[in-house]
Amino acid sequence: MSTTSPLPDSLEKPLARSLLVLRLGVFIVMLMWTLDKFVNPAHTGKVLNGFYGIDWLSNNLSYIIGAVELLLILAFVTGLWRRWTYGSILLLHSLSTFSPYKQYMDPFNHLLFFTAWPMLAACLALYWLRAWDNLCTFPQQGKNK
Repeated sequence: MSTTSPLPDSLEKPLARSLLVLRLGVFIVMLMWTLDKFVNPAHTGKVLNGFYGIDWLSNNLSYIIGAVELLLILAFVTGLWRRWTYGSILLLHSLSTFSPYKQYMDPFNHLLFFTAWPMLAACLALYWLRAWDNLCTFPQQGKNK
């Protein structure tokens, strides 16, 4: 992704700092959900069964999913392959935001589900602004930024 116009100097540093803070915030949430797959694999099975209808998840498969997810979020937090890692995080979080749609129909008994929406907005902002998210990241090369 190439930028069509350069950022004003007065915006470059605050934007980079803001994107770093968003990336770290999203990473922390995703890290806790990932660690849960290792610490409490039965919980992963309950979540996948309850919201996605997947009732065949074993503990070993939870560990494998957790390992793949850990690699993804580590690549994400370091800014590697931004188009793909930021897009994957956006997709994963979109699924987890939209799948509990029934809880949104009874909002005052499920208020915590609404915390997914600001994080979804952060994931989308990071994806859209990934070319300018360059603080504490690996340098990007080529068109797939």
